[in-house]
Amino acid sequence: MSEKNKRRRFSMPSAFTILFLLIVAIAILTWIIPAGKYNIDQAGNVISHSYHAVANKPQGLWDVLMAPVIGMVGNAKTDGAISISLFILVIGGFLGVVNQTGALNDGIKVLVHKYSKQKKMLIPLLTVLFALGGSTFGMSEETMAFYPLLIPIMQAMGLDSLVAVAIPLVGTQVGNLASTVNPFATGVASQTLHISMGDGLISRLFLLVLTLIFSIWYIYHYAAKIEKDPTKSLLYANQDASELQADEEETEDIPKLSKGQKHVLWIFGLTFVIMIIGLVPWQTINPNWTFFESFLKWLRNVPFLGALIGKDTVAFGSWYFNEITMLFLGMAILIKFVYRIPEQKFVDYFMDGVKDFASVAIVVALARGIQVVMDAGMITDTVLHWGELALQGSNKIMYTLATYVFYLPMTFLIPSTSGLAAATMGIIGPMGHFAGVDSNIVVSIYQAASGLINMLTPTSAVVVGAMQIAHINISTWWKWAWKMALGLLLISCTYLVILAVL
Repeated sequence: MSEKNKRRRFSMPSAFTILFLLIVAIAILTWIIPAGKYNIDQAGNVISHSYHAVANKPQGLWDVLMAPVIGMVGNAKTDGAISISLFILVIGGFLGVVNQTGALNDGIKVLVHKYSKQKKMLIPLLTVLFALGGSTFGMSEETMAFYPLLIPIMQAMGLDSLVAVAIPLVGTQVGNLASTVNPFATGVASQTLHISMGDGLISRLFLLVLTLIFSIWYIYHYAAKIEKDPTKSLLYANQDASELQADEEETEDIPKLSKGQKHVLWIFGLTFVIMIIGLVPWQTINPNWTFFESFLKWLRNVPFLGALIGKDTVAFGSWYFNEITMLFLGMAILIKFVYRIPEQKFVDYFMDGVKDFASVAIVVALARGIQVVMDAGMITDTVLHWGELALQGSNKIMYTLATYVFYLPMTFLIPSTSGLAAATMGIIGPMGHFAGVDSNIVVSIYQAASGLINMLTPTSAVVVGAMQIAHINISTWWKWAWKMALGLLLISCTYLVILAVL
């Protein structure tokens, strides 16, 4: 049999292909599903039981090809993704500059070396660090640099590659599971529902703490078990002493953080602190918390200083995508001066970071194109109406669990958190309104299911890449992780149900 006649192996299409095929499928549905519309109140919210039929508006080839374009810039019916896409590009530039200083990579290497003889400290410290990265800036692919570093260190401590892989992979995905201000998950989903990323931030912090404690315990329990008895390792039959010795020798070259790198790390941390403070709606938590508004009002009236700062400055607590985009741009420029990066190199570093995140920005627009076709074909409200009918007699608990279950297979198909949020939140969010579930809780449900699946799915480049580096069969990873995944599912579902009914 010739090579041409051999059966080709199936490969999962990219997120771009899946999303474009979904646009085509939705366009076909506009020829089948009856068009309809809800009345809305002055705040723009859908009024229950006000659905009525309208003339059909089937979408054609032109509409399919225009959908990603309108998905980016927007039109009268659908908001564009330009603000979130621009933010993604700017944060990409910011991370590009930070990464070129080596501050993040070297900082983690120094931390690993410092606690390499104290695994009781190293496992929780690194897991928390990676979780914070996932929760704040969507850290995921960046972990690929740390697997070759952690594997020999964990083996030298009497552990195995599973522990080395679990620390960054589980850490970042638990961070994504309970994202606080992750622009690629929380940001896109919140923008789609027209709410601030600060809405629900406190509740997501509690979920992060709960899931992180359980994950650290699970990793450490396994580590303690194989330290005591190496034959308990799921990789015991594949251990190679000669490779282990060679790897140990590679860990001797430990970097020393320069003064400039330390400054960059402080700026990096401060950036996310300022973003969180700016996004949290302080007055919705307590109407008397008006400190930032009062201070800004006083500052504007200070001669010269008020004009120098800017009369249009927005107070903390009222920030949205324009303001946090400005923050990351400004902080990237600050790093340029603090680290003394030449102007041309700074521009190159920033643009390299932008290039790395360009595909993410385009995925968001492409996913928004699904909503564009649904809105233009007037079937969005029809689907919502079906959802309203299905939810009649149901309660908040049923909606929460059904939404969680919905996002489990959807994450398998679309592992991109930003693409998944942009593609689905426009429908799932308003359905929550019918069930009486707040929009910020809907965002949390989506994130919890997405983070859980993305630490397991073979459609994730990070999962597959980590297994390849560690020479671990993905079935072995599933064998190790399934109990942890079940525990995280029960914890997150229970927490979200309690949150929904309170």
